Amino acid sequence: MISVVILGAGNVATHLFKAFNKAENISVIQWFNRHLDPIIQYNKTVDVTDDLNTLKDADIYIIAVSDDAVGKLSEQLPFENRLVVHTSGSVNVYDLDKKHKRGVLYPLQTFSKTTEMDFAYVPICIETLDKKSYPILKKLAVSIGSPTKRVNSDQRSVLHLAAVFVNNFTNQLYRIGHEITESEGAEFDLLKPLILETAKKIQDLSPYMAQTGPAKRNDKKTINRHLKLLTNEHHKETYKLLTKSIQITHGRKKL
Repeated sequence: MISVVILGAGNVATHLFKAFNKAENISVIQWFNRHLDPIIQYNKTVDVTDDLNTLKDADIYIIAVSDDAVGKLSEQLPFENRLVVHTSGSVNVYDLDKKHKRGVLYPLQTFSKTTEMDFAYVPICIETLDKKSYPILKKLAVSIGSPTKRVNSDQRSVLHLAAVFVNNFTNQLYRIGHEITESEGAEFDLLKPLILETAKKIQDLSPYMAQTGPAKRNDKKTINRHLKLLTNEHHKETYKLLTKSIQITHGRKKL
């Protein structure tokens, strides 16, 4: 049985707690947060605390807080030489206080508290500074059904950067699409099959090969027609920027 203490109460921490709590060979023995309000509802399932000095002995301490708070919280932990990991995609493993056995358990997925998560679709990137810590972190990830990959800090940083493009930026484009359809009373829901097919396509094709549309074809008439339809300057600039990016990628325009 792997004993775990979770530190933090955000989206990642909450989903990890729920997944660990269902696993047969993982025991979440304590959950810490600076303020008890977000986690007090779980006090019948796990010991909750807002006092670092009351932390229990565990095999793994998982820091799942904002990136800026990771280093400071690791310094404040009132013990040393225990396995302490963070869940950030962009924070270096060396940002954890050197008094600990340091590692990273980075779930490469988007999390919202109100959305259920199947960890079979959550690859977990693992990094450790000592070989002995890797097996227990891999066992922890496998126990909740996650595929795992050993990565270093540089690889994790570029994965996180790429994730911003394919997730956060893409979601913003969905929002722009929603605003555009709303402007004329069209139904955004009609675009959802297209969104799903686009995501499905790159399971078998590279994004380069899957690209379609007026920018790739260099269809200037359609591009100009679209630009005339856009009355929101922010939408227009976004359209121009992405059109140019596609044209450069596919040799329709030079840098």
